[in-house]
Amino acid sequence: MKVSLEGTVRAVHHTLSEILQQPMLWPVTLEKISQAIEQHHLRPMLSQARVLLTGAGTSAYAATAIATHWPRAVAVPSTDLLIDTERYLADVDVVISIGRSGNSPESIATVRRIHHLRPAIQQLAITCNAEGALAKSPLLRSIMLDPRTNDQSLVMTSSFSNLVVGGLCLAPQPAMEAVLPVACANAQKHMDTIQQSARRVAEFVQDRILLLSSSPLFSWAQEGALKALEMTSGKFPVLAETYLGLRHGPMSFVRPGTVVLCLLSNDLLRRRYEMDLVRELRSKGLGHLVGIGATQSEAGLFADVWPAVLPNAHDMLRTPFEILGPQMFGYHLSLNAGLNPDNPSPDGIINRVVQGVAIYEDLPH
Repeated sequence: MKVSLEGTVRAVHHTLSEILQQPMLWPVTLEKISQAIEQHHLRPMLSQARVLLTGAGTSAYAATAIATHWPRAVAVPSTDLLIDTERYLADVDVVISIGRSGNSPESIATVRRIHHLRPAIQQLAITCNAEGALAKSPLLRSIMLDPRTNDQSLVMTSSFSNLVVGGLCLAPQPAMEAVLPVACANAQKHMDTIQQSARRVAEFVQDRILLLSSSPLFSWAQEGALKALEMTSGKFPVLAETYLGLRHGPMSFVRPGTVVLCLLSNDLLRRRYEMDLVRELRSKGLGHLVGIGATQSEAGLFADVWPAVLPNAHDMLRTPFEILGPQMFGYHLSLNAGLNPDNPSPDGIINRVVQGVAIYEDLPH
């Protein structure tokens, strides 16, 4: 199977097809979550619950993106929760584990540890793999997403966005039914433009990469930075930062040739702060600035402009849709680095499911 991009013929990798399939799968995820809510009678349990969302790596960023829209929820990486469990469980009623494979050692160990320490806490999981340890654990109720979300690539793309969509659908104040048709239509409409723009900017990268976003979109920057790092096997230094946070030291990371992906908020107050920082970078001659969702009047401040997938929705809902750009960017960075995007770590430095984690039982103090 081949695909032509601006006259260049390249093989279609799992990674590319998994990025492209996302608008088709988002409505399927909404349906899966709706069925699970009905089947497990989850609304009464979750409506007033103090919820902790957890996952490892990309799944931790997914948990953070979900928590921004969930009243009284907090996100804690399972890599922290495992070794400091009791600290984070105070006042928690429900723990929701997020995972693509459901086989991360920390995630499984965390489920067991929570059950041992606080058996009264209800545990759920949202996972893409019906054969994974999370899905099969008797200690929780699992919500299975469509098997097509279980990315075959080493990197998580379709799984990330669908896990976030799933969690947002599960929240007590769901908003996906209204947003999804617009997100799907815009993603399909802009997919070619996003891909061509991402490829063009990827070709410009010579040194380092910065992703900027404001809360509640910061997990977009973290996940986008991870895609660039993973898919190039660490070839380029990559940093995720907030607009207001950049001045407090991290601006020293930025050089004139640094590619800076700037996701612009739909909130007018946040956007004022963001554009002030963009103007400051311009005045200092720092960065090859890429504006995601820039208006016509703002476009002149950027070297490149990408369309936003949800230019009018609340920021809390945008992460799973705006991540398309950084995913495409990482994919083309990988190709430019001479790597296979499906397995950009041929020496096994990183793996599809993390390896080498020893799990220890409680030790005497």
